[in-house]
Amino acid sequence: MRPLDPRLLRYAAAARTFFGVGVLLGIVKTIATVAFCLVLSQAIVGAIAGRSFTELLPDIMTLAGVGILRAATIWVMDVASARGASVVKSQLRRRLVTGLARLGPGWLNGRNRVDLVTTAGAGLDALDGYFSLFLPQLILTAIATPLVIVVIFLEDVTSGILVVIALPLIPIFMILIGLATRAVQRRQWLVLAQLSSRFLDVVGGLATLKIFGRQHRQAARIESLTESYRIETMKVLRISFLSGFTLELIGSLSVALVAVSVGLRLIDGSLGLAVGLFVLLLAPEAFLPLRQVGANFHAAADGIAAAEDIFEILDAAQAVTREAEALGGRATSLIRSELRFTEVSVRHEGRVAVDRFSAVIRPGRLTVLAGPSGSGKSSLVAALLGFVPFDGTIEIGGAAAVDDRRSRTAWAGQEAPLLEGTIASNVALGALQPDVTLVRRALALAALGSLDPELPVSVTGSGLSGGQAARVVAARAIYRGIDRFCPVLVFDEPSAALDSRAEAQLLRGLRRLADEGHTVLVVSHRPAIIAAADENIELGVALRV
Repeated sequence: MRPLDPRLLRYAAAARTFFGVGVLLGIVKTIATVAFCLVLSQAIVGAIAGRSFTELLPDIMTLAGVGILRAATIWVMDVASARGASVVKSQLRRRLVTGLARLGPGWLNGRNRVDLVTTAGAGLDALDGYFSLFLPQLILTAIATPLVIVVIFLEDVTSGILVVIALPLIPIFMILIGLATRAVQRRQWLVLAQLSSRFLDVVGGLATLKIFGRQHRQAARIESLTESYRIETMKVLRISFLSGFTLELIGSLSVALVAVSVGLRLIDGSLGLAVGLFVLLLAPEAFLPLRQVGANFHAAADGIAAAEDIFEILDAAQAVTREAEALGGRATSLIRSELRFTEVSVRHEGRVAVDRFSAVIRPGRLTVLAGPSGSGKSSLVAALLGFVPFDGTIEIGGAAAVDDRRSRTAWAGQEAPLLEGTIASNVALGALQPDVTLVRRALALAALGSLDPELPVSVTGSGLSGGQAARVVAARAIYRGIDRFCPVLVFDEPSAALDSRAEAQLLRGLRRLADEGHTVLVVSHRPAIIAAADENIELGVALRV
């Protein structure tokens, strides 16, 4: 666990702004602190020398002004920390969603989705402590500590040497404490992920558990995980309190070492009172930022652990992007392109879903990919979209990069996922400037011409039948295909929930899209779809190993 991961600056632009503001405020705070100690020491020495209140008034006013400046700087640092944490969390979450979309469902299938939700939710929220407590002290350590040591050296070389000798003790103990904190913090995070995953599974299957009378066993399991989480949390707190006590003790002993040296030299007269008092007031400020870094290290642990998991996802997504060929920009007109599969093999969950499949899907034709359940139809579509790894080559108009294939393909899957909003907003999903006329045309081609585009719908598709919801998804693919000039349109079982009349209307819309030059591929086993196709590709049952 690194106190500052460079990837944070790369993936969250707001973090760079936060550091710039932090450095500026750190310099102001350090100057104000040095000035405060200097003016205070002069005022005390003047009072001891018998100066009157009137003579001390300028020093007192200056002291008040510097104190207000220092307090205001600390307040601004707190506000900047809270604001920086909020913006960075937002940027990382947006990048995470984009990265997951880039990696696709195939990558997600091998991961625990509850862990991802926990990381993106509670994990990133832990960055509040990282930004408000840890990073400001880290910045002050890099700025204030060297400046204060230089000032002490200029005033008293002996005290400066003692500070430099004692200062490394704090980082040594910080490293030891950090190693212990990292281990227990990681265990705590893993237990939290297990607890979240188990709880979500229980809630999802609660009805089934109740029917079979197994809910009590799950309650005991959750109770056990909760107790484990409590134990791990207490371990983290124990180390945190111990680390705070240790660092405070080392800091106090270091300041005491300087104080003894100053006191002895004040007694023998080799050091002036003004200098000695100034050094004594300033010495704790040399150790304070470093002590606070160590004491607040545990506050950063949760956020850093979650951020590391997110950075791994973003790195993987970036690697996929680098491997893809550079896109030529959005098309401005439809370019007829054939879809070519060459020796494509797909393995899924321990079996061969597709074995050395080759075919050419030509533009201007309605092609049906048929076959029994389990023959690999959906696996081929997933490979086309880059959702699953495969062997062989898939090209659209000669372009094989996954980004090129996705940008040239409009796809409607078997399920009908809808979003809260209107029919129009669901059809034009992803469009920067939705075209109402194009929405109506897409609905008409999907055999939904009589449906009001402004009809509200929910995520469950309330107000629509299953067949209508499926056709709204088909209209979404049609809208994208026409709006973005995608040459390939893929529909996976688009008429599964339709009657013969609605199916015939949908077929007319698909035929019209093919006549306009699109390469239309329909995955279906329905006889009417197969009969209406220009070309039929039959897949056999997938081989098993």
